[in-house]
Amino acid sequence: MTAEVGNTYSGGAAQTATIDPIAVLPVLAAGFAVPQFVPQIRKLHRTDDAAGLSASWALLTGINNAAWFGYFAASRYWFALIPATSAALLGGCLGIMLTRRRPVSPRGWMAIGAWTVVLGAAAAVDRRLLGATLTGAFLIQVIPAVTTAYRTRHPTGIARGTWRLILAEVSCWATFGAAKRDGPLVILGTTGVISALLMLHRARTSGNQPAERGVQRFVLVRSPGAQNTDPTRERRRHIEDGLAGGDQLLGEQIGRARRGPPAETDRVRPAR
Repeated sequence: MTAEVGNTYSGGAAQTATIDPIAVLPVLAAGFAVPQFVPQIRKLHRTDDAAGLSASWALLTGINNAAWFGYFAASRYWFALIPATSAALLGGCLGIMLTRRRPVSPRGWMAIGAWTVVLGAAAAVDRRLLGATLTGAFLIQVIPAVTTAYRTRHPTGIARGTWRLILAEVSCWATFGAAKRDGPLVILGTTGVISALLMLHRARTSGNQPAERGVQRFVLVRSPGAQNTDPTRERRRHIEDGLAGGDQLLGEQIGRARRGPPAETDRVRPAR
């Protein structure tokens, strides 16, 4: 009986030892990638704020992931089909939403169309050629995202949740590609990690806050002939510096209510 237990234990240990942890990485990548664009889509739908977002990036993401679907299917990376499908559909949906708010230039449409033709031609020839073409795909799609974010003074439209999920996903692919010695996946993961860190840094340093509204300051200018006989009225005439809101019309209304009817020789002007 002891021998049977020992043999059973040894067999269980042997089975446990054969589990490849690298094979779990595509599953983790799928878990990060499926909801990847949901935070960005929800924020754009809720706020209608596209500042710092690139429609070309989203459209290229959908197109490239459709090509990655073909590459993963040909390579028999079955779990990888899940994130590729999700990114292709949600990325394309986000791209359509952004084009309605920030139209793509004719030159941009030409570049997107040309890249689509290149991917289609590579896929028609061979899986290896498609993989070689996809080596620079992520770099091509992410350049518009990074340049738009860094050229925008206040990129308030960026959803950090999306780029955190992208960072987690591409980290899995970088590790998986290195373990499998798959060059396209290694380059995908490396460029993905760098770009995601750049986007998160940009969103953090900008504070993700809208630009402050200008504050209009008012000072009281008195004519030389004005008489200063009522100190209480003079105190009421004084308008506090930096009225909240920065709206000139609102500031004038608040100031008029505080100081009462102005004297004929008094006038209010914005400070220079």
